[in-house]
Amino acid sequence: MSMLSKLLKGLRMFIKTIRLALPKLGVGWMFALLTINLNRIAIVELNITAIVITAMLALHYFLSPFQVVSGRIADRHPIAGFKRSPYLLASSAVASLVFLALPTIIINMSKGAAWAYLAGLLVFVIYGIAVAVMGDSHHSLIAEVTDTRSRGGVISVVWTFSILSTIVAAGVMNAVMPEFTPEAMQRLYNLSPIIVISFTFLGVVGMEKRMNAEQQAESIARARAVAPEGNPLSVAVQVLRENRQARGFFLFVFISILAIFLQDNILEVFGAEVFKMPLTETTKFQPMWGGGVLLGMVIMGLLSVVFAISKRTIVIVGCVGTAVGMTILATAALTHQAGIVMPSLVLMGLFTGFFNVGSLSMMMDMTVEGATGLYMGLWGTAQAFGNGTASFGGGALHTGLIETGLLSPNLAYFAIFGLEAIGMVTAAVIVWHLSVTRFRNQHEATLTRADALRAMEAGAAA
Repeated sequence: MSMLSKLLKGLRMFIKTIRLALPKLGVGWMFALLTINLNRIAIVELNITAIVITAMLALHYFLSPFQVVSGRIADRHPIAGFKRSPYLLASSAVASLVFLALPTIIINMSKGAAWAYLAGLLVFVIYGIAVAVMGDSHHSLIAEVTDTRSRGGVISVVWTFSILSTIVAAGVMNAVMPEFTPEAMQRLYNLSPIIVISFTFLGVVGMEKRMNAEQQAESIARARAVAPEGNPLSVAVQVLRENRQARGFFLFVFISILAIFLQDNILEVFGAEVFKMPLTETTKFQPMWGGGVLLGMVIMGLLSVVFAISKRTIVIVGCVGTAVGMTILATAALTHQAGIVMPSLVLMGLFTGFFNVGSLSMMMDMTVEGATGLYMGLWGTAQAFGNGTASFGGGALHTGLIETGLLSPNLAYFAIFGLEAIGMVTAAVIVWHLSVTRFRNQHEATLTRADALRAMEAGAAA
């Protein structure tokens, strides 16, 4: 291959990678509006009970099983010859249009209007389902248009865009709404459909090859052959029950995500309660951790493109390294050593970045042609359940250990961070026993038994 051909190939791969990452800018924008802007306005400026808002914001995590449903539907019901693009575009439109109504709903909730509370619940349910469809469609698209060698680099860029988008979104929020007024809030939220739909459109149009009638028929037949008939959620449960590798991977994803994010909602509180740090100091915690994540993803993304590193090895290194960072943070809490808090957060972030690249690549490998959407939905559900449990679990542990007076803050945080470290080591042990090859072999063995049973039933009927 000539130098020019290599350069052109590299340029095409670069453009493809950037385009695949663009939908994450829209997702990051929506998440930033909800977790940086809406929660602050609703709780502080409008004095709405905090638990109502946090429950609504966490609702989408527990609607993640719709990833399995949408994945199964997309696998079996392509639209105009496409399995992913139409679903991704439609769900991005629905999710973003919800934001047009949020300012009016939130303001009327603050006035005690019962209809506003019902409307708020309804729009967050719609948003949660739409985001579930977006997640499964996007991840399935990446899995289907990339190869295993380039996937680690693609994923590192995709998730870097996701993290950076929240930082950029915060700047846009400050520019459009420097202080809260209902009019400014509405103007800000009106930007959502434009941003989300535009980036999704630019990212997916032309990315997926359109199937002709024959190819579409073959794709549908393959999808029906590799996954059992019946309700998608029942099928997902059946897959977990019959495929030990799939069951282990689901558990690995859930435990690792829970362990990583258990401290997410109480990290700044830890700085205040244990070290009496001011707000200006604790607000540096998340950027330090996030910066480490970005650095880790970039480093491992580049390494995985240059060197053929086992994804399982990357995951295990990420898990163990993150556990070491959590152990140092736990030590800082126990011994009141404020000086090692920031280094431990950077270390945690760095190895979490490694973990992200490895685990997301493994997710896309742990699929079967014809059932990509089903399996990506399963892994997305495990991830969302881990996030949702962590979101509630961090606050629950704080209340149960500190607010009740059961433990002093330094002992409580030592226990919480130590629990996270144990969780990451447990995740590493689980993934050590997993294999993409064994996963696919078990899937094929299950399929063979199912086919034999169908044959026996057909013979009996004849």
